[in-house]
Amino acid sequence: MNTTYDFGTTIPNNIVYVKSVAVADLPEDIQSQVQGAETLYSVHRENGEQLALVADRKLAYALARQHDMAPVAVH
Repeated sequence: MNTTYDFGTTIPNNIVYVKSVAVADLPEDIQSQVQGAETLYSVHRENGEQLALVADRKLAYALARQHDMAPVAVH
């Protein structure tokens, strides 16, 4: 399903956001499960709900697309 705004742009409502996360910023229990990685990639809904935390940016995008979501990067 798409949302159309008055200015003619159609935006899909299945967008998810992919952002890098420093392992040092994660809770200790998660840090202890990550071996050697300094950065992970988080996939979020637009409301901030985290859907996934993975080791690779390409994997984050592939995972989102496999679930019919449209991933975009957060800078």
